[in-house]
Amino acid sequence: MTTQREFTPALARAMHYALNYLNMVDENPVAATVSLQTLRERLCKSLNHDPLPAESVVAQLARDVEGGLNNSVNARFHAWVIGGCLPSALAADWLTSTWDQNAGLYSVSPAAAVVEEAVGAWLIDVFGLPASSSFALVTGCQMAHTTCLAAARTWLLKNHGWDVERQGMSGSPKIHVFCGERHSSIDRSLRLLGFGDDSLHALPLDASGALDAAALESALREHSGQPAIVLLQAGDINTGGFDDFEQLIPVARRFGAWVHVDGAFGMWAAASPRFAPLVRGIEGAHSWATDGHKWLNVPYDCGYAFVAERDAHRAAMSYQASYVTHQDDAREPMDWNPEFSRRARGFATYAALRELGRNGLRELIERCCDCAATLVAALEELEGVEVLSRPIINQGLVTFPDSSGTPSNTWTDLVIAEIAREGTAFFSDTTTRDGRRAMRISVCNWQSSQEDVIRTVTAIERILSRLHQRTRCAPLVPFVICG
Repeated sequence: MTTQREFTPALARAMHYALNYLNMVDENPVAATVSLQTLRERLCKSLNHDPLPAESVVAQLARDVEGGLNNSVNARFHAWVIGGCLPSALAADWLTSTWDQNAGLYSVSPAAAVVEEAVGAWLIDVFGLPASSSFALVTGCQMAHTTCLAAARTWLLKNHGWDVERQGMSGSPKIHVFCGERHSSIDRSLRLLGFGDDSLHALPLDASGALDAAALESALREHSGQPAIVLLQAGDINTGGFDDFEQLIPVARRFGAWVHVDGAFGMWAAASPRFAPLVRGIEGAHSWATDGHKWLNVPYDCGYAFVAERDAHRAAMSYQASYVTHQDDAREPMDWNPEFSRRARGFATYAALRELGRNGLRELIERCCDCAATLVAALEELEGVEVLSRPIINQGLVTFPDSSGTPSNTWTDLVIAEIAREGTAFFSDTTTRDGRRAMRISVCNWQSSQEDVIRTVTAIERILSRLHQRTRCAPLVPFVICG
């Protein structure tokens, strides 16, 4: 078994594989290349009876996952709003694992707790949120929603004479949740918190795809006097669209509703003077959720929750016990976070923000948006491409009519799969708009450039030409993305 004197062989082997992987990012296919069956054959082996040398385990793991990893650190990975990883953030994440700190309490890791203080203050400033807002560093936007909506539940029910921390949800006043477009993570958070699917009211949208203000006011008036949450969106997953915060938030507040903003990636528009008008008025909400592992380009396991009502946030999360040591003059992370024991994820965020600075963050946001706009515009010029949504920020949608120019979901899926198989770029095939299959384009990698746009468009043009030529000679044969 490994002892404290035997770290070097395993870590040296890991360093070798890590650097080799990163140095080959631009040459390797962007999508995974091996099948589910192959990965199971390699990895789902019988557990060994005897110990193995640590360096051998590392080597075998690297060998067995080869071809089964999506190359999501590549600048031409445009699926699922997944960012890459800044060098400082990756290095800090390695150190985070090396230091092995439990970031739940100041006494367990003083440096981790204070780093979170710095990170929270910086992010509140970047997003233009009220300086008095509380915050939590969580696993991702899913848990950020859950944290924020737990605070909303506490605040709303207290205002209606109910102590949810003491009395629970059974018998409590019903909380109504109103929204326009929403991400599915919202629904999961509502289930986790005991609201249930029936609490959710999807309201009509205006011509721009944003929540309609008149529809919101009518719904709130109909449920006047009842606790309510209004969910708003900063960056729709498909179009990158924004709700009108300046118009909608005052309506919600007039009826005493809690306003929560899903800003998983779109809130980062606040870092750019060009795109900040999209989030004008967002500071008037009660809570906000976003991710670091998207546009900030830090490793996964990094989301942020912000709450204007500090007392409600702390009441929903904090817990006292004889074995939990609180430092009176320190900020205790577990008072704001749903986890006791957790990874010290603040180090990677701290490093990324320091590496970028304000100007670097602004440049990253604007470059990604420019690349998305150029990519969609260039694709529109190709024969056999139809644009369904031009980028507002970094998201766009295109579809692929068949060789006769007729909309075809089968043909669109075929093209997307062939793009993945060719390997130059990778796009999501999980979107349907108005009944039509679409390829979602997302640009949020810190390395993405106009050169990557040219390479991507050239590859797609080549693929479309080849596919159209093939269909003139033979029947369509569907392709399947491995995984």
